[in-house]
Amino acid sequence: MMRREPEPPDIPAEVAAAFAAFPERIRLRLLEVRALIFATAARTSGVGPLTETLKWGEPAYLTVATGSGSTIRLDRPKFPQGVGAVLFNCRTTLVETFRAHFAQTLSYQGNRAILLDPSVPLPAEPLAICLAMALAYHRQRP
Repeated sequence: MMRREPEPPDIPAEVAAAFAAFPERIRLRLLEVRALIFATAARTSGVGPLTETLKWGEPAYLTVATGSGSTIRLDRPKFPQGVGAVLFNCRTTLVETFRAHFAQTLSYQGNRAILLDPSVPLPAEPLAICLAMALAYHRQRP
């Protein structure tokens, strides 16, 4: 029997308002990513509960309770248009590491984002691996 992921928590009102401002296709894709962030955090040892808030007006996911990870934010870039973005701290090596593992599988923007086209299926497995790396980033550093 396949294990079902737990439902993500209710979205705080201010974060829900940020999601509501996205165009529908991007909003639906980023809500999929939100669910994947919570599911990945639940499966990743040492991450603990997530704090969901806004940073720079964007939905943001932090490991405040454990300090294990780097902040993950969701938004849409100005360019290219029509896609969603999973943003990471550009001062980390996260996107460089993701690119080394998934150069052909995921699309990137510089050293700060994974871009997601809402017209194609969500690359859930490689994205979950990237999210787990971000959520445990501070634990894995020497």
